Order: sequence, then structure tokens, then C-alpha cells
Amino acid sequence: MAKLWGGRFSADMDALMKQLNDSIRFDIRLWEADIRGSIAYAGALAGAGIITRREAAQLVKGLRAVQAEFAAGAFVVQPGDEDIHTAVERRLKEIVGDVAGKLHTGRSRNDQVATDMRLFCRQAIAYLNGLIAQLQGALLGQAQARVSTVMPGYTHLQRAQPITFAHWCLAYFWMLARDCERLSDCDRRAGVMPLGSGALAGNPFAIDRAALAAALGFESVSQNSLDAVSDRDFVAELLFDCALLGVHLSRLAEDLVIYSSAEFGFVTFSDAYATGSSLMPQKKNPDAVELARGKSGRLVGNLVSVLTMLKGLPMTYDKDMQEDKEPLFDSLDTLTLTLPVVAGAISTLRVNPDRMWAALDPAMLATDVAEYLARRGVPFREAHHLAGRAVALAESKGARLDELSDADWQSLSPHFGPDIRSVFDFARSVASRDVAGGTSPRAIRQQIVQARAWLRKAGRRSR
Repeated sequence: MAKLWGGRFSADMDALMKQLNDSIRFDIRLWEADIRGSIAYAGALAGAGIITRREAAQLVKGLRAVQAEFAAGAFVVQPGDEDIHTAVERRLKEIVGDVAGKLHTGRSRNDQVATDMRLFCRQAIAYLNGLIAQLQGALLGQAQARVSTVMPGYTHLQRAQPITFAHWCLAYFWMLARDCERLSDCDRRAGVMPLGSGALAGNPFAIDRAALAAALGFESVSQNSLDAVSDRDFVAELLFDCALLGVHLSRLAEDLVIYSSAEFGFVTFSDAYATGSSLMPQKKNPDAVELARGKSGRLVGNLVSVLTMLKGLPMTYDKDMQEDKEPLFDSLDTLTLTLPVVAGAISTLRVNPDRMWAALDPAMLATDVAEYLARRGVPFREAHHLAGRAVALAESKGARLDELSDADWQSLSPHFGPDIRSVFDFARSVASRDVAGGTSPRAIRQQIVQARAWLRKAGRRSR
């Protein structure tokens, strides 16, 4: 088949230039979106009276045949197939004849690829949200089983205050919920149809763009043809969402790498999500989550690659924009593989509550000491200072904070009474954090109810 653009050229393209220019090796995965857009466009041409209904039916039948070949893995790429659009049109002509040449009337590869990319991204967003929901479900399952399992909470990687393991799990649940919300918001902006913009100036054949958008599942049509063919904001936004999701997976992974170490021993990975050492037989490495942590770098890199490509482009379409696809495809492929693995690692994780309890230190209740004083009318800043002095006194004596004598407490402040000892109860401390969003078992159960409701609502949105 002759090139779609070759009429004014008299010499063949240099072989290396052709290799650089052709994108079929990676944009072939847009086949489903490309054919879907072409089927709808054939209907729009018929509706505008540009082709007959019979010709439109021929085109649609041929496109369905090409679609079936792709679906069966039987489509054969030919040397002249520059990109997915060329390949589909070439095969369509082989099936239906010269009428295939009418399909491109008023349409440019500029608005065609912009449409394909939006359709592809919207489908990818729905799939990603489903994978994230699986990981959220795994975290929720662990939380439901560990509502009262007390563990150290950390700031600066230093023991801070007691929390529950369920609270830790739910922290990542809500982090991932924001990822889903961002993806859904990106989908809303991707839901603007550029088809009908032509190369840059618009379509001259009075096609019904609103009807075409409805046929393709778009919520609206683009308002400016120049912007429509040059806009890749939705790609950059999706790559940002993927990058931030990768960062969140990396943070989850970092916690689990630490918690699974011999020094902590809070959790143990299933053999299905760990590897060994080629030299040291005793090793059990948390490679599932280490790989998730490592993949975050490539997700961030893909975002930077596309932003850098876009930053210097003049209006409207430029061939640089061909470079939006491989980073996008790579990010989606990376998350498609990584998310289910992390979900599996979480769902099969063995929690070791005894090790968590053994890691608790009475000094972690110093804040509770300050709160004890605050409840007795001591200004919190003074109470905080007195609790700090109590910690220092215990350290000077080589004792734990809960081992200070009544006389020791009284030497610090007359506000300390014998009931100060009741403060040194980790379960009590956790239970006292009973506000909405807190770590108390009651608050955790409420969080779980809210998390289940969020998942149900998210599931309804994705259908």
C-alpha cells in the first residue's frame, strides 16, 4: 500500500530514517481503539452524507474483520505499515477494496491518534483502578484481622506512640484511595473527543461531532481544533498519577522491608513473594516489595520524559509527540504487573503480634504523661516540659519511664499522683485515641466501615 502521505514525494525514505520514523512496533497496541474510532467515524461520514449507508456498512464489516484478526493474533504486519493507522487502512483495503480510501475523508492522523490515545487511556484507567481496589482489599483484610494488635508507630523512624497494625494498613488504604480518585479525575479530562479536528483546522464535512462523541463514549467534544490535536495533558496527567501511585507503593514497600527484617520481625512474607540468596542459604529476601520500591524510579522517569518532550513544542502536532506512547505503555505495563504482586504479598503476609508488643517501650507513653497533666489543668506546654524531664530523669537512673518512684514523680511536679501508673498501659493509650480517624479499636472499626463503603462506591463508578 502507498504511504498515506507520499503523493508529493519522488524518492524513497532512507532506511534508517524509516526505522526511526515508523511507530508500528509500539503503537500496534492501539489497534482496538483505532478500529473502534474508525467504525464510529464511518457512521459519522454516512450521517453527513459523505458516503452512502451501503458504503458505511461495507467499511464497518471490513473493520470488524480486521478487528477479529487482531483479537485472534492473526494480523500480519507488512513492511509498509508505518503505524497502526496505516496498517489498519491497508488491511481494510485488502478486504473491502477501494471504498476503504473513503474512510479517511476529513480525518487526519493527528485527530485520529489523539482519539486513539484518549480511548486507550480511559480503558487503562478503569483497569488500573480495579487493580488498586484489589490491593486495597488485601490491606482491608489485614486490618479487619488486626483491629487490636498494638505496635509501635514511628516518626523519623524513631519509636513515637503506640498504634494498631490495622491503623497502619488503613493508612495505605486511604493513600491508594486518593490514587484512584486522581485516576478517575484524569479520566474525566480524557473524556473530551478530539475527532473532527482534522490535521489542525477542523473538519469541513459537517459531521455530527456530538453524535460521534456519544458513539465513542466521550462526554464532550474539544472546543478548539488546534488545542485538540496538540493536547497530551491527559497523558502527562496519567503518567503523574502512575508515578505518584508508584511512590506510594514504594513507601508501603519500605515499611514492609523494615518490618520484615530480623531486627524488627513484625511481619513475615510468604515464600510465594520472597526469594533466597545464591550464596547464603538462610536468607529470605522481600523481593516482591523491593521490586515495587525499585519500579517507582522508572515510573517517575517516564513522567519526566514526556514532560520534557512536551515543554518546547509549538502548535500543533509535531512528530516529537510520537514519544508519548512508549513511556505511557511502560508505566501501565509496570503497574499492571506490580500491583497484583503487592496485593498478593499483603494478603499472604503473616503478622507477628508478639514481636510488635515486645518492641513497645514505656517511653512511647511520654505524650500520655503530658496529657495526664493537661487533664489536671496544667498548660500543655508546661506538661510537655515536665514529661520531658521525667524521661530525662529515668534515663539518668538507667530506668524505664514506668519504673520511676512516687517520690521521683513528686519531685518533678505536685500534679503527679499515684495514679500516674495507670498511664503506662499501651492498650489504654491506643483506646484513648478515639476520635474519627484515630487508632482506637472503635475508631478503626468505623474506618473499616467507611473503607468498605468507599470500595463499593468506587466499584459502582467503574462500571
